[in-house]
Amino acid sequence: MSEINYQVGASKIDITPDFPVRLSGYGGRRDEADSVEQRIWAKALAIRNGVESPALLLTVDNCGVPDYITEAVAAELKGDAGVPREQFVICSTHTHSAPYLSGVLRTLFGVPVPEAHQKNVDRYSHELTEKLKQVAKAALVDLCPASLSWGEGRVGFADNRRTQGGPVDHALPMLRATGADGELRAILTSYACHCTTLGGDFNAICGDWAGYASAYIEADYPDATALVAIGCAGDANPAPRTGLNFARQHGHAIAAEVNRLLGSDLVAIQGKLSGQVKEVDLPFDTLPTREEWEKRVEGGGAIGYHAQVQLERLDRDEALPTTLPYPIQIWNFGDELAVVFLPGEVVVDYSIRLKRECDASRLWVNAYCNDVPCYIPSRRILREGGYEGEGAMIYYDRPTRFAPAVEDIIIHTVHELLPETFRVDSL
Repeated sequence: MSEINYQVGASKIDITPDFPVRLSGYGGRRDEADSVEQRIWAKALAIRNGVESPALLLTVDNCGVPDYITEAVAAELKGDAGVPREQFVICSTHTHSAPYLSGVLRTLFGVPVPEAHQKNVDRYSHELTEKLKQVAKAALVDLCPASLSWGEGRVGFADNRRTQGGPVDHALPMLRATGADGELRAILTSYACHCTTLGGDFNAICGDWAGYASAYIEADYPDATALVAIGCAGDANPAPRTGLNFARQHGHAIAAEVNRLLGSDLVAIQGKLSGQVKEVDLPFDTLPTREEWEKRVEGGGAIGYHAQVQLERLDRDEALPTTLPYPIQIWNFGDELAVVFLPGEVVVDYSIRLKRECDASRLWVNAYCNDVPCYIPSRRILREGGYEGEGAMIYYDRPTRFAPAVEDIIIHTVHELLPETFRVDSL
């Protein structure tokens, strides 16, 4: 067992609503959900080096936790527990069978959300925020001596949904926290695949494959907390899909690989955990003119509704945004492991490029972190177009597609935040 040089705490809290609420992820699903197939959870992992300020990572069974919730939780933890903002991160599992949250996918449904439905959405959003504060504080209370180690396996059910045989990232990184008594305390893992095993006709609360994976891991290790996050999955769907049996099948695949990794020789982590955050502005492409918005309104449907929302802003003399604020976060354990946290539905090209330009054996890339503002396409996908490149922006209430510069802005910022020793050209 590796040296006991950390303190680790873990906690989880049930975030299943006890009232009807709309689910997120599918615009055609507009009835409130009032049944539960699987309970959903928020989980927290706290890590501290000696007397250093603690770091906290939360995973949340939701399609996307917005930045205003992340910042509200971060602010309270900084004030009450001394957790620096750069050492706090929220990772959404992107399940499409969890409650719709205020401020995410604001034009998802292609029509206004009825007032009665919005009231329940706002209620759940508030209750979730408070529960995230609770679970984070409980993990801090749970801190006790532990060792950390990590390894990387592979799982094969992620499939490129744009191009048959197209690029995917089948890596399954895993962090293990072991108590001083040798007992497993917590497991963190992530996989680059959409949680869309359950289709738009499914209207019940469920964590999808990520929820089943964590449940199966915890069934195997009842004293441990299992946290599942998502990698650069913007253009990856589970295969096969759709249906509960497939969600369970994929969950079992994750749990089986975690079990294999736990029985292997993992790499001990000894280095100091430090975090950094830098917000950059991602430029949108040329905005449509008023005349173009008006023409889209005439076409009706989701595109027309989105255009009407933009026109209403212009009529209120509001300027449509020309950039998207985008916070990029890094945790590194000395020179031993660097963990990248990117907001949004990041496509796989980012993971592939970062692993090519940095030491892939010490790099872990996550997406859907701290905010899910929209898809984050690569230069290639912007050139190809399609849903991930531009079509999805109407559901996220963004004014247009991104400019091609976004890929280099994000990649160069990650390089800036990473210790230089992680770059391939420094090895």
